Amino acid sequence: MARPSVAVERREQIIDATMTTIAEHGISGTSLDRIADAVGMSRGHVRHFVGNRDRLLLDTAIALFADHTGKVGSILPSDVADVEGALDYLFGPEFNSPDRENAVVLGFVELSRTTPEIAEVLTTAYTATRLQLADLVAADHTDASPDTCVTVAYGILTCALGSVFLGDFDADPTRMHRSRAAAEALLAAL
Repeated sequence: MARPSVAVERREQIIDATMTTIAEHGISGTSLDRIADAVGMSRGHVRHFVGNRDRLLLDTAIALFADHTGKVGSILPSDVADVEGALDYLFGPEFNSPDRENAVVLGFVELSRTTPEIAEVLTTAYTATRLQLADLVAADHTDASPDTCVTVAYGILTCALGSVFLGDFDADPTRMHRSRAAAEALLAAL
């Protein structure tokens, strides 16, 4: 059996080190030198495998939001089949934990203000999520208009993201529960 390409393995290692560096130092503190130190390579090797910092950050954003095919899509897991499953994920501990991945996403939110390519990745991921939620809402509420389903999906996603972002500094143990209750109130109003 053929051995996987060293270049693919190195790119994956560098992207992982980039996420760690963003989580530890923020976007502005993420330099090729710090990434090289984190991955244990020279700066020149990092550039050889991934190009410049801007290209690396874009590739990292894509990797973070890509599905198993490499395409940027919904942030919901592929096995979510109904609104209840979506709420369980969006208001559950995995999505809401103040971990490395959430710190990286916040870094990309910051970077999206000045980097259209990063903004496009985020917009694609969250639009796909909103549309998937709208489809799930429509399946449960067949009498609701498509526009209403999209509006409710937008509200659910906004509640979930707000809860995540607050989690970095708000230790209120009821935060997730109250955010989910707000999303459920939107659904109950249909």
